[in-house]
Amino acid sequence: MENPKYRRCLPQLNDEYLLTDGGLETTMIFHYGLDLPLFAAFTLLRSDWGQTALRLYYESYIKVARSQNLGLILDSPTWRASERWGSQLGYSERDLQEANQKGIQMLFELREAFEDDRPFVVSGNIGPYGDGYAPQEVLSPQEAAEYHGAQVATFANAGVDMISAITMTHASEAVGINRACARRGVPLVLSFTVETDGRLPSGQALGDAIAEVDADLSSSPAYYMINCAHPDHFQSVLENDSKWLSRIGGLRTNASRKSHAELDEAETLDEGNPLELAQQHKRLMAYLPKLRVFGGCCGTDHRHVGAIGRVCLGKSFDLIGLKAS
Repeated sequence: MENPKYRRCLPQLNDEYLLTDGGLETTMIFHYGLDLPLFAAFTLLRSDWGQTALRLYYESYIKVARSQNLGLILDSPTWRASERWGSQLGYSERDLQEANQKGIQMLFELREAFEDDRPFVVSGNIGPYGDGYAPQEVLSPQEAAEYHGAQVATFANAGVDMISAITMTHASEAVGINRACARRGVPLVLSFTVETDGRLPSGQALGDAIAEVDADLSSSPAYYMINCAHPDHFQSVLENDSKWLSRIGGLRTNASRKSHAELDEAETLDEGNPLELAQQHKRLMAYLPKLRVFGGCCGTDHRHVGAIGRVCLGKSFDLIGLKAS
């Protein structure tokens, strides 16, 4: 087990600005030409060439962060590495444990090789039980805590600094993951996705979902994020002075303005416009006083994240020198 370097002192909670990565799965599929069954990037860990592709992906973000003198959070490629999805891909419980450990170990190796005087936070990535776009099966908090508990335990024992639960579609599953992380003493960053109306796929208002999770007696997440949605989809729900806005500490947005349903049917990648996306993030900072983490989701790559860092945080960035593969 690695000694958790930042678990008790996450730099983003001390007003440090950090970048994170972008759309791992869409990058692998559309830029690298790789097949990801069930959108499961963790399957790349079982081959040398797959691990090489993952390292190249992560190193592109490391280069951006270093060029801008910013810290970095990298999430493991384990969004789908839980029992429901793994079993469909022929992974046993032990296989999944090893895949989750291998994904974290890769990030530790990258940190050893590249961390300088800026923080390099290692995060274990958890995805939803069901479809990331539609909560067709809603877990109770107890069911969610039990289901996600194995992956949480693996990450905790591996020594991650934090856990990121990404693309959550309903609050009760989020509560369960929060409980599982609290039991293991690992900080949780909880990221909800929203539809084009700014509401969760369950129909719940974003602020109400945050309030529901924060009201649980186990503990509260370190902060919240919004991911897998374009800024146009949720900016309007941020344009107020509600207290819950101060609980949002990160954004991992889509480059595309398409709805989840449209993205599900898309056969080509909508990369959007990196500079336009960055300028929209700059406007969002006016509504989110605790926004400290900037990354991307579907359709984004290191060009988008680099542009966001340059525009929002005033750092220099060479868009031409860091083209996507």
